[in-house]
Amino acid sequence: MTKYVLKTLWRHRSRTLLTVTGTAVAMFVFCFVGSVQEGLRRLTSGEDANQSLIVFQENRFCPTTSRLPEDYQRKILEIAGVQDVMPIQVWTNNCRASLDIVVFNGADPKQIQKLRPIELTAGNWADFAERRDAAIVGKNVAQRRNLHVGDTFSIGDLNVNVAGVFASSVPAEENLIYTSLAFLQYTRGLDAAGLVTQHEVVLTKDADPDRVAAEIDSKLRASTVATKTRRKGAFQASTLSDLVDLIGFAHYLGYACVGLVLSLVAMTTVMSVQDRMKEYAVLQTLGVRPLGALRLVLTESTVLCFIGGGLGTMAALWMLAVGGFAIGAEGAMIAFRPSLGLAVSGVFVSVLVGIVAGLPPGLQAAMTPVVTSLRQP
Repeated sequence: MTKYVLKTLWRHRSRTLLTVTGTAVAMFVFCFVGSVQEGLRRLTSGEDANQSLIVFQENRFCPTTSRLPEDYQRKILEIAGVQDVMPIQVWTNNCRASLDIVVFNGADPKQIQKLRPIELTAGNWADFAERRDAAIVGKNVAQRRNLHVGDTFSIGDLNVNVAGVFASSVPAEENLIYTSLAFLQYTRGLDAAGLVTQHEVVLTKDADPDRVAAEIDSKLRASTVATKTRRKGAFQASTLSDLVDLIGFAHYLGYACVGLVLSLVAMTTVMSVQDRMKEYAVLQTLGVRPLGALRLVLTESTVLCFIGGGLGTMAALWMLAVGGFAIGAEGAMIAFRPSLGLAVSGVFVSVLVGIVAGLPPGLQAAMTPVVTSLRQP
């Protein structure tokens, strides 16, 4: 009966097209919201987020307000369980939430190559290490700003030469720009000689992150600047606390989109069934059982949802892949990236909603007596 279902949908092509379009738009928004939530989970969980620590100045928030002595690196390395320490100077053009935030991380080029999960797709490490004003740029930043190796990039008081473009297994990294630590410390106007924004601590595999964090703060409490040390994931979640609340609220927007698809397809299917009650009665007189009539209606609604939801999901994945979108605040970035899980959830939700939406009109078509249906005008 597949041909029959398809001919039925084509018979009312305007209604079918409008339903498919509405479903596609709703599933597009659903997948986009899901991508934001996935980006937040990737940023605040995982091995890197739990086995690394961020040492930040106590009671400070925006990177420009945290000023720690670079010499803290030596003191932190003395603590048991610490494998390496990378001093980082952070500069951002905007501490507030923004979709076009630019974040510079200044660190030792050798440590960046060793400790960061990045791989150059253009340029080379030697050029980056030799020039103090050189920078390597995440591919999402390069895409948004149309940057290539050899270009000069300027923002605020910073002028850098693009020595490379990199990709990363951690999506948020692709929205950063790395320079040498000395460049950000001695750039005119920043006044950060001998100071850094934070120290990133890499732990040994058997180290207890909470114990090491407490020891770091205890050891540095008597120094010139008190610190607050947290796991990297917890630090980023705290930094993005306002955005976390907003993303949590957006979760309900995803549910609203699913509800919109459900009501839209259910209404379309109900209208279709009511227009064809005589047709279903004739089919039953020809031998189609009530369960068969129910399957016909369910197939019709599921096909509508599958086509519309599939188109919306594919459009969202394509937009996420080519857009390189990210949102950030206070130097932390949430990257929006397509994923297999997002595609599967979009298609699964579409099919599930199609089945649920088709149940009430399907039961109506199956349970209405044949004589009653034949009497309808």
